[in-house]
Amino acid sequence: MRIISGKNRGRRITAPANLPVRPTTDMAKESLFNILNNLVDFMDLEILDLFAGTGNISYEFASRGCKAITSVDIDFHCTRFIVETSEKLNFKNLKVIRSDAERFLNNAWTKWDIVFADPPYTMEIIDFIPKIIHDRDLLNPDGLLVIEHNETKDFSNHEDFFNHRKYGKVNFSFFRNEAK
Repeated sequence: MRIISGKNRGRRITAPANLPVRPTTDMAKESLFNILNNLVDFMDLEILDLFAGTGNISYEFASRGCKAITSVDIDFHCTRFIVETSEKLNFKNLKVIRSDAERFLNNAWTKWDIVFADPPYTMEIIDFIPKIIHDRDLLNPDGLLVIEHNETKDFSNHEDFFNHRKYGKVNFSFFRNEAK
């Protein structure tokens, strides 16, 4: 995997083979960040990366200068790898939390500008993430939720849904907390 843009552009990161992850492909990640480039200015954003895995998405946000990134994963080896990598890349704006994502969301008291969630495609919580984030009001006004999922999921009936994109086998559904 590589960092697409920002101060660490082109930097390759090799994760240990034993991590229980399915990293977002570089093609899908590049497409996702091209969409986000047209929607946000990264500099002052606070980001939540759920099911962070290797930290692939967190590093991209950090490299682009986001104000703060919180990476959450339940796996000890994943969180350790993210901490070690963020130290090597000198990312002072990246905080790593080892936690179950649902428990983390249900206990969260912070709001974010972007929440990115990439749960295992077969995990049941994938269906409830938009509802939890909406009901708990965890997005700032005009904040975005992006869920990576497979082709079997359809979030288009959710009240905050506004876009869907497909890149190979990777699907992204976008939700917005409309400013009131």
